[in-house]
Amino acid sequence: MRCTLIRPDDWHLHLRDGEALAAVLPHTAARFGRAIVMPNLKPPVTTVAAAAAYRDRILAARPAGSRFEPLMTLYLTDNTPASEIAAAMESGFVHGVKYYPAGATTNSDSGVTDWKKARAALAAMERLGMPLLLHGEVTDGDVDVFDRERVFLERQLVPLQRDFPGLRIVLEHVTTKDAVEHVLRSPRMAATITAHHLLWNRNAIFQGGIRPHAYCLPVLKREEHRKALVAAATGNDPRFFLGTDSAPHARHTKETTCGCAGVYTSHAGIELYAEAFDAAGALDRLEAFASLRGPAFYGLPPNPDRITLEKAPMAVPAEYEFGAHKLVPMRAGETVGWRMVD
Repeated sequence: MRCTLIRPDDWHLHLRDGEALAAVLPHTAARFGRAIVMPNLKPPVTTVAAAAAYRDRILAARPAGSRFEPLMTLYLTDNTPASEIAAAMESGFVHGVKYYPAGATTNSDSGVTDWKKARAALAAMERLGMPLLLHGEVTDGDVDVFDRERVFLERQLVPLQRDFPGLRIVLEHVTTKDAVEHVLRSPRMAATITAHHLLWNRNAIFQGGIRPHAYCLPVLKREEHRKALVAAATGNDPRFFLGTDSAPHARHTKETTCGCAGVYTSHAGIELYAEAFDAAGALDRLEAFASLRGPAFYGLPPNPDRITLEKAPMAVPAEYEFGAHKLVPMRAGETVGWRMVD
């Protein structure tokens, strides 16, 4: 069985920098035409000038002959000025502003402590049409880790939408039925969905013992939530689209007493989605989810070329080179049910 579709895009991607960037970029560039690149470097990408410099480093690391295009983002802080949002809009290469609640995930310590402190930037984004890309979790110590997304909707997102009703929002890597339902009720919102949240529920973290390479944030949820994500991804609403949230970490930073959050999926960035859609009997809807809906939301044309996938096992190595270290991918030492052949 084969499936041909317009070359997809990845609307949520971590590429890191330096040797790590050079190690992982070829996987994405082989599959995707474009990707929204996350700004949570050290130091974070908070200005248009920093985004331009990071973009140059990504372009320099592209494999020979690649036409992959990085779509840059800024990292929102409590002090981001409205002038920086205006400069981002004028740049032509910044396509969103990322909101990390401070301390929510990897390299988010410089994130927003209270969205009310970022009012000037949010107002500029609403006025200019710049999308706000939300990591939708609270970090309050009194909230169970499995409830952080749901509580964020109640405590943070509803008031934010009330104060900025015209703001275009992408709720990144949704993981719950609650988040899906919230997006469906919010006309100016969209959401990205990862392959690992479509394929795994929270049991994957504990199969035969602790599985650190299945640990991500937002954390995997119950089976009822995974099914809700599959229904949204394979459904008709155009505001749900592909975003891998592929997050590379060196093996030793995952397999430790306080391991990093993130699942690396770029090595099979479209193949894993094909497996999920095939399992749902919705392979005919993969192209809309992966190749058409994201560009429509961001006001970009679909990619001009196509790729072909084949239903045949793709062996996944136990690890990849990652600069001076090793990187363990999703399905390490196992197989993915689909592979890209063209």
